[in-house]
Amino acid sequence: MKLNRQNKLIIGLCIAALILIAKLFSIQIIEDKYKMDAENNSMVYSTIYPTRGIIHDRNGNILVGNKVAYDLMVTPKEVEAFDTLALSRVLEVPVEFIKEKMDEYRQKSRRIGYQSVVMIKQMPPEKYMRFAEVAYQFPGFRGQARSIREYPFNAGGNLLGYVSEVDAAFMEKHPDEYKSGDYAGKTGIEAAREKELRGEKGYNIWLRNSRNKIEQRYADGAFDKDAVPGDNITTTIDAKLQNYGQMLMNNKVGSLIAIEPSTGEILTMVSSPGIDVDMLADIGQHYGEISSNPYKPMFNRTVQASYPPGSVFKLVNGLIGLQEGVFDPSTLYGCKMGYHFGKNKLGCHAHKSPINFEESIMMSCNAYYCYVFRDILENKKYGSIDEAMDKWNEYVKSFGFGQKLGSDFPSELGGFIPDSKYYNKHYRKGGWKATTVISLSIGQGEIGCTPLHLANLCATIANRGHYYIPHIIKDSENIRIDDKYRERQYTMVDTTHFPKVIGGMYRAVNSGYGSGGTASVAAVEGLDICGKTGTAQNPHGHDHSVFICFAPKDNPKIAVAAYVENGGFGATWAAPIASLLTEMYLNGEISKDRKALEDRIIKGDLMDRVKVKK
Repeated sequence: MKLNRQNKLIIGLCIAALILIAKLFSIQIIEDKYKMDAENNSMVYSTIYPTRGIIHDRNGNILVGNKVAYDLMVTPKEVEAFDTLALSRVLEVPVEFIKEKMDEYRQKSRRIGYQSVVMIKQMPPEKYMRFAEVAYQFPGFRGQARSIREYPFNAGGNLLGYVSEVDAAFMEKHPDEYKSGDYAGKTGIEAAREKELRGEKGYNIWLRNSRNKIEQRYADGAFDKDAVPGDNITTTIDAKLQNYGQMLMNNKVGSLIAIEPSTGEILTMVSSPGIDVDMLADIGQHYGEISSNPYKPMFNRTVQASYPPGSVFKLVNGLIGLQEGVFDPSTLYGCKMGYHFGKNKLGCHAHKSPINFEESIMMSCNAYYCYVFRDILENKKYGSIDEAMDKWNEYVKSFGFGQKLGSDFPSELGGFIPDSKYYNKHYRKGGWKATTVISLSIGQGEIGCTPLHLANLCATIANRGHYYIPHIIKDSENIRIDDKYRERQYTMVDTTHFPKVIGGMYRAVNSGYGSGGTASVAAVEGLDICGKTGTAQNPHGHDHSVFICFAPKDNPKIAVAAYVENGGFGATWAAPIASLLTEMYLNGEISKDRKALEDRIIKGDLMDRVKVKK
């Protein structure tokens, strides 16, 4: 049967109608997403902020936890006439504050619309509860639960870092990740592990009625999204040791770092003066005070300060000299109160002469290392001093100096180790020789390193020639550290040369008073501490006090570097500090015969020695 034109038209219209009905059914019934989009203008999203991940120490102690606080939110277009004085009393803020805020919101009403804005940030629960009891009297005002950081241990302000509200510049760097009112880690571990710690925001969806009043949940909460808490993190830090280290460094400017040699895990990381953790939870309130402090407590000296290493660097030059074969452990060099070259002299203190290699470490002889360094640069196997200098540079960098170590801690400096190009630029090619740069022999001159570099040097010697990149995060449930932190990093010096260096470090500490050992003050019975003092020359005041040590001699458990600005001789301040930290870690207490030393160190105040702009 043939269909006429009219029938065809009717059938076509029916098919089109069926398609349209099916599509409308899909949109209105099946695909709730489209329904939700259609209602967007009447929907209100209420943000659910996640709890930030907890930061633990290596023993499970909480370094950074969370506590509840509330932001007081205002939706200006929902605000009705209210008693300003009554609200000011409940919130404990001036009436003028409330009036100024409401005036500000009215001026911005077109832009704000029906959005909620923060009037008061991070109210403590007890204050918010007083408001909650009378909230019905103040339409348009509500609380927004937040979690803020709390610190059970008064330790590690600089290494932990702080969390603060993101600004426009931060949001521009992280588009689609953060909005105004969000918080993020800005320094320390909080910044380095922001991605894992922050969690994921959720939301509840509400509907407004025709009078723009919120009246019910959208779709009975079917499209709400739960917040996802941030991942917890386990650090390598020993909280109690960190706290003790801060006590030792109180009223001193400098750094104290301890590393577990067998893993590269950082046990203690003290920058002094540092940020008091009591200020971290409300950094905004204290930022001006902290940033204006002339001693720069926000400056993390452990990884951001570049210092001359001083005499502890003699260990590196000694190892290079042994590897290069320019001397051997039995080689004797004399010292006539220093190293004399032409009309010049690099001075030294009085000690017996001549001495061998171990004795040179024990007594920290400057002249000995001038001879060694001279012979390294004048080694006949190299065609020029440029070639020898660059080889020396290569050796030094194999110990981690002159570059970032690759720690997982942010803002690490690489320091500086000069090469032939540097000196050719400053003295012209052929215009310098070994004695021109002889100060490098004792860790002075152009060398710059961080205290972390020195702690790593100590761990390298303790391990007899290798180190693990220092790091501050351990594997945990949802966190796995990079495999590079498990890999041995070898120096260019054979392991066979390290025992003689260790022997000298052991004698420096354990030879007894009157022996010539420079670090007798660091001796602790039964611990077999091996150490090296350093006095880094400082043209701007008192010299810097430096000391590195590890213990026990065999199967070392801890390697420490102490750097005290303007502290004078290494044995005066740095050596006692490092040895006390070592004793506390290995023994859990300080022996009675060293209590007086501990008391002197804790009470010692060197702040006036440090020249600052006030």
